[in-house]
Amino acid sequence: MKTISLKPADVEKKWVVIDASGLVVGRLAAVVALRLRGKHKAAYTPHVDCGDNIIVINADKVVLTGRKRDQKVYYHHTGYAGGIKERSAKFILEGRFPERIVEKAVERMLPRGPLFRQILGNLRVYKGAEHPHAAQSPEALDVAALNSKNARV
Repeated sequence: MKTISLKPADVEKKWVVIDASGLVVGRLAAVVALRLRGKHKAAYTPHVDCGDNIIVINADKVVLTGRKRDQKVYYHHTGYAGGIKERSAKFILEGRFPERIVEKAVERMLPRGPLFRQILGNLRVYKGAEHPHAAQSPEALDVAALNSKNARV
């Protein structure tokens, strides 16, 4: 039996839409990162972008378990001396761009490198229920049904 090594021209990419309302952030990010890399496919090739295009809707309705909503802190640096800034998860979720919680969770689960940037380009996250990718006719993926711990009601 031969080992299959895909070339970029041989890859068949699908479009998948995930409704994130009520889903736990880390568990959602793990499923999305797996599908972005293509590890769910039998012909997975590590050096080729063989994952699917993922659309995440209702990113503002994700759930953080425990007391993470109040206690989890996201740091970034301005580039200036003493320029470390912090924001709580609650501040981000109630702000203008709540989809950044999901984007950062997925981004931090992917390996770095040139392929990382290409793979991350296949992720689209929207805070509402509408998305402009209806022409691609994406398939719905029910992440809550994969494991009972994936959703909090």
